[in-house]
Amino acid sequence: MEFYFLLTATLVLAVLTFLPVLRFEAWWIRLWDFPRLQLAVFIVVLLIVQLTRLDLSEPVSWGLVVIAVACLANQAWWILPYSPFFRKEVVNAKGKRGEALAVMTANVLTPNRNAPALVTLVRQHRPDILVTLESDQWWEDQLRELESDYPHTIKCPLDNLYGMHVYSRLPLQDAETRFMVEDDVPSMHAKAVLASGRQVRVHFLHPAPPSPTENDESTERDAELVLVAREVADESGPIIVTGDLNDVAWSETTRLFRKISGLLDPRVGRGMFNSFHAEHWLIRWPLDHVFHSHHFTFGSMRRLPAFGSDHFAILTTLVLEPSSQDEEDGLSADKDDRELADEKLAQANTD
Repeated sequence: MEFYFLLTATLVLAVLTFLPVLRFEAWWIRLWDFPRLQLAVFIVVLLIVQLTRLDLSEPVSWGLVVIAVACLANQAWWILPYSPFFRKEVVNAKGKRGEALAVMTANVLTPNRNAPALVTLVRQHRPDILVTLESDQWWEDQLRELESDYPHTIKCPLDNLYGMHVYSRLPLQDAETRFMVEDDVPSMHAKAVLASGRQVRVHFLHPAPPSPTENDESTERDAELVLVAREVADESGPIIVTGDLNDVAWSETTRLFRKISGLLDPRVGRGMFNSFHAEHWLIRWPLDHVFHSHHFTFGSMRRLPAFGSDHFAILTTLVLEPSSQDEEDGLSADKDDRELADEKLAQANTD
């Protein structure tokens, strides 16, 4: 009986490990992109039980061990870059040579009514730019008190969980709200003007996730990420893309975004900075992201204390330094990546 339990557990974990390899966009497949760290922990426990409880004189026992090791190796390949054991993709800032830009990303959770806690975090950490996600008219009214310090705003209050607001100390030029893929899912885009006069192109995103309550497939989310990736790939100036992408940092889709856009992920070599779920530690992974161009070096990144939402706010400080480009290497796209990007846009019937 014990053998059959271990056999079943091994086969189930093998299926859940390799199911995301399939390029199907159904939510119940893409779901398994998320808990790779949790699955890796379960596999380690399974391996320990296998090595202590199986009869290792039997070839079939070693077969189960080999399957578990292969599953663990696969999970580690995806998640190890987001650990201190991996080479940093973005170099640390060098003293005070550059110009710092601090961005706070906060998915507020629309029903959450603890706006004072978020206001306290903003006033404590004083980011240059704050972007709120899931913010409706009630949240806009509560955050109006910030506008004395953050006079430059972009507002799109919605009651469908996809409202978005940007509050900035820095002037915002060419600010616009777009509905790139879905008619009720906005994104925001602008140029932030630093004290030196330099402009940074900023993109704020919150595509809908693949889930049984949202979109049955990841088609719309993937298409929006590809569209933004292609747009920023054609830009030569400093760029920041941030928001709740409803995707984990290590998924194939986010990696495709990084390859097509050429942007860097400051978490690589530093940590996961899991932002969701704020109330349940067992189901916690990185959903809120900051990507940037080679123009920046790394200042700091912090997950801030909970404020009543199901997301933690993430505060990232980047430093605009002209010498960083020769020192940083990200992912690059090949022919297969570009074809996959074309395929995702075609599936969403957009361009």
